[in-house]
Amino acid sequence: MLNLILFGPPGAGKGTQSEKIIAKYKLIHLSTGDLLRSEIQGGTELGLRAKTLMDQGLLVPDEVVIGMIDNKLKEHKGAPGFIFDGFPRTVAQSEALDALLAGHNESISVMVALVVDDNELLTRLLNRGKTSGRPDDQNEELISKRIHEYNSKTKPVADYYQAQGKYIAINGIGEIETIFEGITGAIEQA
Repeated sequence: MLNLILFGPPGAGKGTQSEKIIAKYKLIHLSTGDLLRSEIQGGTELGLRAKTLMDQGLLVPDEVVIGMIDNKLKEHKGAPGFIFDGFPRTVAQSEALDALLAGHNESISVMVALVVDDNELLTRLLNRGKTSGRPDDQNEELISKRIHEYNSKTKPVADYYQAQGKYIAINGIGEIETIFEGITGAIEQA
């Protein structure tokens, strides 16, 4: 089973590349945002708990998100693998994900990180903001804050998987197909 974390800062191209990876390897896409919305719409116990917290402006605790991921793993037992999107974002979440997967006799196969310098990210996100209508991609100060947040809080997750020998960095600047070839090479290597 292939369990892949596609990693990188906002604007690195994760959305574009994850679609290509899913199509090629037939992986189940596990996006924490999608999971939260699905559980809330389904009225599940975890969804109702998450909605109560979100309605109060609070973050959904890791154990709730892990519970949702566990539900998806059980729902798709025969899947060829999973691609994790937006999770894990902290070392604590990485440890919890590893423990969850171990309970299913699985583990993360590889973390593929799209590496893009901050200036390129800013340019990409501002351009995306012009076409997407997303307000968070139209404010340069907000974009810089998001990139800084990623660099300071999320990047240690890469170090965590690098220590396990599961981290592979891919240059996220260039043609979409060239980047995808780099990703598939990293997956095949893993």
